[in-house]
Amino acid sequence: MTLRAGPEDRGLRLDIFLARHLVQFTRSHIQTLNRSGGVLVGNRQEKAGYRLRGDEVIEVDLETSRAPSLEPQDIPFRIVYEDDDLAVIEKPAGLVVHPGAGTSEGTLVHGLMFKFRSLSGAGGDSRPGIVHRIDKWTSGLLIVARNDWTHARLSRAFQDRAVEKTYLALVHGRMRQPSGDIALNIGRHSAVRTRMSVQQGRGRSALSSYRRLKELGDFSFLEVKIKTGRTHQIRVHLAAIGHPVVGDDVYGERRYAQFVKKYGKPGRYFLHAAELKFTHPRTGELLHLESPLPEELNDLLERIGS
Repeated sequence: MTLRAGPEDRGLRLDIFLARHLVQFTRSHIQTLNRSGGVLVGNRQEKAGYRLRGDEVIEVDLETSRAPSLEPQDIPFRIVYEDDDLAVIEKPAGLVVHPGAGTSEGTLVHGLMFKFRSLSGAGGDSRPGIVHRIDKWTSGLLIVARNDWTHARLSRAFQDRAVEKTYLALVHGRMRQPSGDIALNIGRHSAVRTRMSVQQGRGRSALSSYRRLKELGDFSFLEVKIKTGRTHQIRVHLAAIGHPVVGDDVYGERRYAQFVKKYGKPGRYFLHAAELKFTHPRTGELLHLESPLPEELNDLLERIGS
């Protein structure tokens, strides 16, 4: 595919230019394509932040980022909603969403391929149907796109913050306020690249809102809504204000060790994606889907409250 930058594109970042012209693909897929050498600006590979002069010829090889084919696997998960355009599924804790470093099979993607005949390809060959993600040890609702038309519109809805996501979380400590907002930038940790951290004046803007539902001794049971979708956002934000999620041995190491001594290993994060509200991209219907708290989390609540 050949794209041409015009005078109106002068000064525009390469990744933004590509996103405007390759609307069927997610930003992450475009970045992967560029890193893989699939984008050449005047026969040269440039970084995503390259500023266009406004006269470049840009060659895009859509085959470059193709991953080895994935084999469907019968992975258990519950389908909450399904039609020809999309599905909403309930991911169990412990299941990785898509293949990546150290995980080549047994992911949710393998299960989606087994359950559904058609899935969108806009996220790349290793992420069919995947529009957004939740952490391995978090459970709950995920939207799956079944074609590229739907994928592009759902991606836009997430970018426009038109998808309302509500989580249930048990955190250490008693909240000073019954509700509040956490507006702290999040970026990659400077020393540990697998972790994220709150960053003053750097990183990407992130906003979470919480409401206390119940106090259980030295713990608070919260409803959390996220306005942005940064990696590990809820876990990082709650840890940053001194209330790490129960079971989180990454951002709440000291509290996690104390918890294990008293209650034993929880086996997962006490974080559950309980509700999704969004407008169906084709029908315009407002969908409001819910997922009950998993049995193991209900059991933990009872043990702590007894």
